[in-house]
Amino acid sequence: MFHSVEVPLWALVLLILFAAVTFASHFLFPSVRWFFRRRAERLVGRLNTRLKRPIQPFKLARRMDTVNRLIHDPQVAQAIVDHAHSEGIPEAVAYETARRYAREIVPGFSALLYFGVATRLARWLSRSLYRVRVTAEAEAMAGVDPKATVVFVLNHRSNMDYVLVTWLAARQTPLAYAVGEWARRWPLSALIRAMGGYFVRRRDLNPLYRRVLARYVQIATANGVTQAIFPEGRLSRDGALHEPRLGLLSYILAGHDQEDPRDVVFVPVALNYERVLEDRVLIAADGQEAHRFRLRWWMVVRYLWRHLQLRLTGRFSRFGYAAVAFGRPLSLHRFLWQGHADPAAALGQELMSRIGDVLPVLPMALVCEALLDGARDVEVAADYLEARVADWRKAGHVVHHATREAREVALVALRMLEVRKVLVLSGTKIVVDDVWLPLIAYYARTLPVQKPSET
Repeated sequence: MFHSVEVPLWALVLLILFAAVTFASHFLFPSVRWFFRRRAERLVGRLNTRLKRPIQPFKLARRMDTVNRLIHDPQVAQAIVDHAHSEGIPEAVAYETARRYAREIVPGFSALLYFGVATRLARWLSRSLYRVRVTAEAEAMAGVDPKATVVFVLNHRSNMDYVLVTWLAARQTPLAYAVGEWARRWPLSALIRAMGGYFVRRRDLNPLYRRVLARYVQIATANGVTQAIFPEGRLSRDGALHEPRLGLLSYILAGHDQEDPRDVVFVPVALNYERVLEDRVLIAADGQEAHRFRLRWWMVVRYLWRHLQLRLTGRFSRFGYAAVAFGRPLSLHRFLWQGHADPAAALGQELMSRIGDVLPVLPMALVCEALLDGARDVEVAADYLEARVADWRKAGHVVHHATREAREVALVALRMLEVRKVLVLSGTKIVVDDVWLPLIAYYARTLPVQKPSET
């Protein structure tokens, strides 16, 4: 047994490689996982002492454990059987399809990434691009039962919505977002999953997929996971608020038990911007039947390069206001006790109405409304703005601007439009290029819809 044995070099390398892999998998990797898991547990413990709504254990579960729990749910199991029968395929194939759906949907939350990187980056990005103003957050959250599941319901203006609300909600709790198919690209998909986001398909749906998605939303809601949803279902192409799509709301309703001591509280959140980063892309998509974005990677690179040049040369100025307003919370327990013929539709309408009630009014929208009304002089635009500010404040809406002088407020908005070559200021005269009228109309429609009693 002590004799020398000759082996080819490739065989020796292979043996050493196998030995290294075996050592790592049995000794090194478990130790490393244990080390990082211990750090993560300590981090979560510290976070839960300062968060107003602690991170729920369900959110911290291992991703594959949640996937297995989901596909073995009785309702999903029945949907697998039904899918196999309807498609004429073996149940094992239908099971693997359901498993693929579950892996696609279920996130893998990382507290370290969310609070250590994402929220800090979101705060920096929000403040560097906008003057952020928040209204009534404390009042809205003050009366919410600490044990209730909170669902923030937002209008969808821009992809900055995710960034802005992630930062603002970080003092309360981490959010779980429903994210569209556009984000299912590596490495963005991995990042979104680590931040607690779950993916929702908009096309090619079937009953099995809908059941898997519904059960995930219902299980997460029952376990107290704080969520943020956009009932409009997509970005507003024309600037206005739109009718709600009831998919996720109907899932939450279907899984809610009125006898359950844990209530579900919907918190309306209204967002508005003086400059929507994607405005031109959205307007172009609104004119097409398919409503598809024509955004190419080189367009993004070109925009980022120009933005970087402005930053480096000190010529960048922020894009005006980004305003967030919290509305009156809605208890699902109380809502269902009222009795509705179509609870999902009634809930969607009520939530969108509450968003509209607190939608912030910004100077850019008022100036654009004045331009559409025919104002071609700075003084006329300023007078129009001053009158409309009084109207909106009388109606109970918050109006944000940096100065009380209407002329200065109007000039700031007009100069922002002039930088984008939407118009030209010649003394007090305003010359508008008709090509940009759709963009002016877009921002005018970001104003709340006035109710008959407000007109």
